[in-house]
Amino acid sequence: MKSSFLGSQASVLGLILSAAFLGETASSHAAEYPDRPVKLLIGFAAGGSSDVILRIIGEQLSRQLGQQFVVENRPGAGGNIAAQALIASRPDGYTLMLSGTSYAVGDSLYRKLPYNFLRDTAPVAMLTEGPNMMLVSKALPVRTVQEFIDYCKANPGKISYASSGAGTSLHMSGELFKAMTRCEMVHVPYRVSGQMIPDLVANEVQVLFNNLPTSMAQIKADNVRGIGVTSAKRWPGLPDMPAIAETVPGYEAMSFYSMSAPKGTPPAIVEAVNKAVGEALRDPKVEKRITDFGLMPKPLSMDEFGRYFSDQSEKWRKVVEFSGVVID
Repeated sequence: MKSSFLGSQASVLGLILSAAFLGETASSHAAEYPDRPVKLLIGFAAGGSSDVILRIIGEQLSRQLGQQFVVENRPGAGGNIAAQALIASRPDGYTLMLSGTSYAVGDSLYRKLPYNFLRDTAPVAMLTEGPNMMLVSKALPVRTVQEFIDYCKANPGKISYASSGAGTSLHMSGELFKAMTRCEMVHVPYRVSGQMIPDLVANEVQVLFNNLPTSMAQIKADNVRGIGVTSAKRWPGLPDMPAIAETVPGYEAMSFYSMSAPKGTPPAIVEAVNKAVGEALRDPKVEKRITDFGLMPKPLSMDEFGRYFSDQSEKWRKVVEFSGVVID
């Protein structure tokens, strides 16, 4: 009996020492992180807004942490190729990925995803947030959101809206608008997003919820008409452009970029990256480059970002259900 008791004490002591050793090992790894280059996956082609933002952040992290943060583009399947590569990688902090709106939508949009993004990844850091702008063809006799709604309802089935693909913020902005206004609009997804604007100018499609930099360039060139932004309030720097919510109360469709890691990445390493990203976003030069791009830096703690991503996933799940759009 006595030996059994001593044996159980030894087992407990062994577990305590083992846990202490593992905790000490994890802490030492975090203290050394990064000691080699870090790979930043992105599921979209080079040159787009997501690619630009990730490279801005990667360059700053390289300067701050003394190791290269190398962007690796793995486009295809709506970003799912990159996500699968992330989830299959070692959870050691040396493979991270640009996440964001399309991944918050994906879990409910795709019928046969081989993963669940919320379940299989760890939220690392929020990067940026920004609205899209509602652009209409100048062939339409509308200059305000209310005039567009009235025209749409008077011409059911005759309005098409473009997007750069199912599940993108451009698509979801349009679906949320449909849901909240009961406007009948036909979704036209483009394989080549560069063709959207020419088709809008030619009135082949009538409306596009597009990113701010491209939108502003087209408005200045007098090619299209901007009638509202998708933020809850007027966006800083565009005080004369109404928010759609001024006409459609409660409407808000923000596009965001963030960073995620494989599930199981040591919390100490995730926290180290989160803090480094926060410092990067607060750097005046980085902040200016991001705001010049029409977005807003949005540093959040790990917990705050985790809640934000979860809330966005739930919001867009409801929109996907309303739209009835499902992809195999």
